[in-house]
Amino acid sequence: MRIMVFLHGTVIMQKNGVNHTPEERSQQVRDSEASVHDFASYVPIGNAVAKLKAWEKQGAEILYLTFHKDAEGLQHDKSVLRKHGFPKGPVLFRESCEEYGDVAKRALPDILIEDNCECIGGESQMTYPRIKEEIKSRIKSIVVKEFAGIDDLPDTLSDLEDS
Repeated sequence: MRIMVFLHGTVIMQKNGVNHTPEERSQQVRDSEASVHDFASYVPIGNAVAKLKAWEKQGAEILYLTFHKDAEGLQHDKSVLRKHGFPKGPVLFRESCEEYGDVAKRALPDILIEDNCECIGGESQMTYPRIKEEIKSRIKSIVVKEFAGIDDLPDTLSDLEDS
């Protein structure tokens, strides 16, 4: 099973979001708070690392999706994942004129987990709505509240598939 997880706002966040509610974290993004732009200092949201490791131990291949399109941003994401012990997996990104849906089509995950992108425009900024209809039926979409993390998702892959 291949699980694609969006990074920013879903499993990692700005360092100054620690000890704040998801709503306060979203407001930090809207306010362009300084740590929002310090991508090298991003931290896991909740117990995202443990949850992803549990799925990996059950046989899942973890794929990460970033909004970054430049080498520097991509390196920051990879560094944050290593630093915090996330399971190994490729960090996928949009190339040239691609949309997120194109990346999902390329990767063909079984499950796509992303946040609702509330503070940056909602559904119009999400991945699943941008996937072509003929591919959507092959990918299960799981949407979590922005900056709330994935802690409440099922621990087992079978339950995740059924959620």
